[in-house]
Amino acid sequence: MEIAPALWPELWSMFGLFLLVGFFAQLVDGAVGMAYGVISSSVLLALGVPPAQASATIHAAECFTTGASGASHLAHRNVDWKLFFRLAPAGVVGGVIGAYLLTGFDATFIKAVVIAYLGVLGVFMLFRALREPKEEPPHLKHVVPLGIVGGFLDASGGGGWGPVVSSTLLGRGHAPRYVIGSVNSAEFVVTVAISITFLWTMLTGRLELEGGLAFGAASLGGLILGGVAAAPLAGYVTKIAPARLLLGAAAVLVMGLSIWQGIQLWPRLLEYPIFREAVQITGLR
Repeated sequence: MEIAPALWPELWSMFGLFLLVGFFAQLVDGAVGMAYGVISSSVLLALGVPPAQASATIHAAECFTTGASGASHLAHRNVDWKLFFRLAPAGVVGGVIGAYLLTGFDATFIKAVVIAYLGVLGVFMLFRALREPKEEPPHLKHVVPLGIVGGFLDASGGGGWGPVVSSTLLGRGHAPRYVIGSVNSAEFVVTVAISITFLWTMLTGRLELEGGLAFGAASLGGLILGGVAAAPLAGYVTKIAPARLLLGAAAVLVMGLSIWQGIQLWPRLLEYPIFREAVQITGLR
């Protein structure tokens, strides 16, 4: 693939941006067990990348970052294997279904849904950051359905495995160290399955890439290298980082991006009858 010389500065800027995004997102994810996909997806959508393509890009990058993060947690013995073997298969089932369905929806409509979903996750993350964590004896009740829902939302929204699964388990009293280690390690298996599904939809023509291969490769490369650079710190950061501060900062970022994107997308949403009728009923226009 030949790239025009005039495009290189823009490509390097794109690569640098996502290098920083990938590093920060993985640092937060490694510390609190969530937010890599949410942060990355918010930035990609803000740059105009279609939801399905954004989710495919993020999960391709996460094949590397979650593998490195999972290895770090294994090295620090942060994995509860009973929890892992319940979450991973369930997440694969939900993730494959979510990835396949996402590629069949209208891009503008699903983008509105995903933006709203990410905004809600941002509020949820902020709420988690403001709460004091609990530490009680763990239990494994309803973990399989939780994994299915987490995998589905992660694939269809470009992020959500950590906010849905980690937050639920932490809220139920599991020890944070083992929740974060087990959820991040299971996420590698789920991410690989989702990525394979997206690859299959591209090969069969169900998903078509927009924006050019060069820019897609620059953003993907930045996410991978930034995430992999931060991932070895995951196990260590989990022990020492001010997790609530990191999570709170990520939550504010995600909510801000969601509001900004919602304002930008609003005129296009009014082209849909369902939104026009809702505006007329509520008197928002």
